[in-house]
Formats: sequence, structure tokens, C-alpha cells
Amino acid sequence: MGRFVERFAGELTQAGMQRMAARVFAALLVSDGAALTAAELGERLRISPAAVSGAVRYLTQVNMIGRERDPGSRRERYVLHEGMWYEIFTRRDEILSRWQKTLLEGAATLGPETAAGARLSETAEFFQFLNDGLLQLMDRWRERKSLGPPPSPPPSS
Repeated sequence: MGRFVERFAGELTQAGMQRMAARVFAALLVSDGAALTAAELGERLRISPAAVSGAVRYLTQVNMIGRERDPGSRRERYVLHEGMWYEIFTRRDEILSRWQKTLLEGAATLGPETAAGARLSETAEFFQFLNDGLLQLMDRWRERKSLGPPPSPPPSS
């Protein structure tokens, strides 16, 4: 399991996530309950409490995890949000829309006849294309999830 955590964390890091946050996220992803305490994270990843603290601060700020109190305890557990990937991509839709609006304003300011204005317009058009496709994919995902899990493939003989 440790090998997977480090491999997936490496993939997340290459995509732009902070390294320690990626490791903490991957550790939560593979935990049975999708929740661990700071001490458990530190032990599993062999990292300091300060490293855990910084990573969970980042992950909570970007809404990838939440905090819960253990019943009858002062200890906090860090928990993956249900439907987290859906929420992340929904926020990406909002970001693409904001970028597109700003790019179109910039293109209008520079003028469509300028090379920079044309470049900004094309980039805005590309973001609109991505946004439309993302919205369609999100609708298809919601529909698929409402149908329940797909059937298991038959065993091969």
C-alpha cells in the first residue's frame, strides 16, 4: 500500500499539487474508512506533525478533505469528502468560466484585429469548448451514479 501511496502522490505532485499534501491525500484515499488522525498520518507517512498540519491545511482550503472530531475525544480525524472528485471538477467549471470571461474582456480591449486579441479570443473559445464538454460529462456521471454500480464482468475461463 505504501508503494501505491507514493506513486499516486508522485502523479498528483506532477499535476501541480504540493508534495506533502499529495502524500496525505493518497494515504486518506487508501485508508479503509477514508479518515485518519494527524498521528496516524504522521506514522503511516513517517512525517512530522508540522508536515501533517501544513498538508491538511492545504487540503481543507481546496475542499478535498474535511475535519471531524472523534466522539468523546478532542482528536480530529481528517476525512475525504463524499463525491470529492465531482466537486473538484464542478469548481473547475467555475474557474474556466471566469477565465473565459476575463480572456474575452482582454480580447475586446486589445482588439480582434491584433495578434494578441485573436490569441485571447481563441483561448476563450477553447475554454468554452472545455467547459461545455465538462458540463456534459458531469451530467453523464450523475446519471451513471444514479443507476448504481455497473455489473461485474463474468469470470474468465
